[in-house]
Amino acid sequence: MAMTIYRADLTLMEHTYFASREIGTLYESEPLIGNYALTYALGLCTAPYGWNGPPRYKQDLEPLNARGIYVTPATFQEGKLRYAFSQFNAQSDSYYFRFDQNAIATDPVKKTRAANFPQNGKLRMLGLDSQAVFYLLSENEPLPRLPSYIRLGKFNSKARIVWSRLRLRSERPHERTAEMAFFLNAVDLSPEHLAHLRAFSVYNIYPAPLLRQCRLQGAFWQAISQDGSEVLLPTGMKYGIESLPA
Repeated sequence: MAMTIYRADLTLMEHTYFASREIGTLYESEPLIGNYALTYALGLCTAPYGWNGPPRYKQDLEPLNARGIYVTPATFQEGKLRYAFSQFNAQSDSYYFRFDQNAIATDPVKKTRAANFPQNGKLRMLGLDSQAVFYLLSENEPLPRLPSYIRLGKFNSKARIVWSRLRLRSERPHERTAEMAFFLNAVDLSPEHLAHLRAFSVYNIYPAPLLRQCRLQGAFWQAISQDGSEVLLPTGMKYGIESLPA
């Protein structure tokens, strides 16, 4: 088994919004980017255009598990995360309107169907020039073409990526205990690491919780970044499609 590990340095070139959390009329993007969103944005898997059915995680991500390809969540670097705030108002400008249940009606007689979207509020977005890091692991094949630009979030915002291939200390993983400073997806960890998961902080976002500051025991890939620092990545990570919505 030949493991190839890439580091991705991501910079947001536009304000980027993910509907991570709602607090009253404030709609917040959490300070992270989920690895499933990154996987789709990188073009490693695709969903049919105009798909209106349920989530397709199993159909779309299962081939990547078979190929041994995995992307970690993106973690924003300390001091390099900015926020941007915006206000929106989706209420009607018509001469007549009234508030119905979860909808705004513009016809004096007809009742309007409920709409599953907010009528007004504020957005907290990930700001322009915020910088994050994530990792791409390929178990069986180096990936010859990796995109330099991707689109992310509800507004299809542009982001730039600079890739670097890491050097492995050894072709075999090593057993040890380590604290992971970057985000990991809880449902993607191997049973070995989950069994020895100690302290951690958790962000409960859809479709799976993300963990940070995890203390793990088990096998790790040991890689060296371009600045000479050590990077540890748990072995056995794969998309936990059996734990996700069908």
